[in-house]
Amino acid sequence: MKIEGQGMASRRLLCPLIAWLAVVLLAPLSVFAQTVDEVIAKNIQAHGGLEKMKAVQTIRTTGKFNQGSFRAGFLQENKRPDKVREEFVIQGLAQIQAYDHKTGWQISPFGGRKDPELMSQDDVKSLQIDADIDGPMVNYKEKGHKAELVGHDSVEGTDCYKVKLTLKNGDVRYYFLDSDSFLEIKMENQSNIRGAVVFTENYYGDYEQVNGLYFPFALESAQKGSQERAKFTVNKVEINVPLDDSLFSMPVTKAEPKANPK
Repeated sequence: MKIEGQGMASRRLLCPLIAWLAVVLLAPLSVFAQTVDEVIAKNIQAHGGLEKMKAVQTIRTTGKFNQGSFRAGFLQENKRPDKVREEFVIQGLAQIQAYDHKTGWQISPFGGRKDPELMSQDDVKSLQIDADIDGPMVNYKEKGHKAELVGHDSVEGTDCYKVKLTLKNGDVRYYFLDSDSFLEIKMENQSNIRGAVVFTENYYGDYEQVNGLYFPFALESAQKGSQERAKFTVNKVEINVPLDDSLFSMPVTKAEPKANPK
């Protein structure tokens, strides 16, 4: 009877232990219990929902940029379909890059170029992604992108879903979505520029609500592995402000009159 009693006691101890081990060992499998579409849908809902996102026709974002001792103001304006204009302003001079759904162009006064010029296909790639007012994860299949849920990862101690998005242009992005809020806290980008693969990292924070939608008001960006990050601080986000199409189209420069022959 003594041995039997010991066996019963052991089973009483083992049952909770086995249940606990099952939870711990099977927990990683719960990562894949959700599909990538379900995780992306929760990300969209966390930002305010698809209906509110689709109601946005224009966005104007203004703020400050700093990297080391360098300081500048920045402005980004978006308009459907796929139009974007980005400006960095220093002492009254503005460096402009824009895309009008067809053409990418820029004005670089700090390089001594005050006239607009076309951008190369490699240089315009990031603008084309920025021009997507909803972001590339929204309706990614219709846009020709591919998405995959690659598991969980930790970003500065925060557990995240990790979504791999292969863009139509060949670039690869890894989005790290907070497993509680489903908002982005990091994005790793792998882009091919002029034959070289460039790795960058973006960190997002200070989310605030504007017209029922959540936007990050703090962004840090750097090459992967670098400790020196460029910092963007958003001051204001405006929704559905009037933006004329001419803002995004490449200005036509007037030809200088030819000198009259003597």
